[in-house]
Amino acid sequence: MADQVQVRHPASAIFLLHVALEIPVAVQGLLAPTALPFLQMTNTTLVIMKLYSALVAGSCAAALLCYGLPEFLPGKRALGIGLCIYHLTCSTVLYYAPRIIPMSLGIQAETYGVTPEVVWGTLHGLLGLGLAVWWQITVQMAQIVQKMQ
Repeated sequence: MADQVQVRHPASAIFLLHVALEIPVAVQGLLAPTALPFLQMTNTTLVIMKLYSALVAGSCAAALLCYGLPEFLPGKRALGIGLCIYHLTCSTVLYYAPRIIPMSLGIQAETYGVTPEVVWGTLHGLLGLGLAVWWQITVQMAQIVQKMQ
C-alpha cells in the first residue's frame, strides 16, 4: 500500500505546464526586458519586470523540483496551492487589464473580444483550475499516508 502512495500521479504534469507557460516570460524578462511586447515600458516598469521575472524563474525551479516528489508531501501541496492562487489571480488581473500588448489576433478575434491579454488570462485560469483539480484528486493520497503515521 505504501508503495502505491509513493507513485507520482499523472496529474502532477500540471507543475510542468506551469513551467511551460512561465519560463518564456521569466527568461526574456531577465535577459532582455525591453524586447517584451508591452506598451509604455519605463525604467520603473523594467526594474519591476526584472524582479517579477526572477520571482517567476524561482517558481519554475520549485515546480520542476516538486514535479517528481510524492503527492503527499506538505511542501509539494503548499507549492501547488500557492501556484493555484497565483494563476487564478493572474487570470483575473489579465481579464480586467487595459490593453498592454500591442498585438492583435485579427479583426475577427477583436470583434469577439479575444485579445492577447484575454488569451494569456485564459491560460492562467486553466492552469489555476488544473492545480485545483490536482489538489482534489491527490488529496486521498495525502490522507492515506497521514492515517498510516
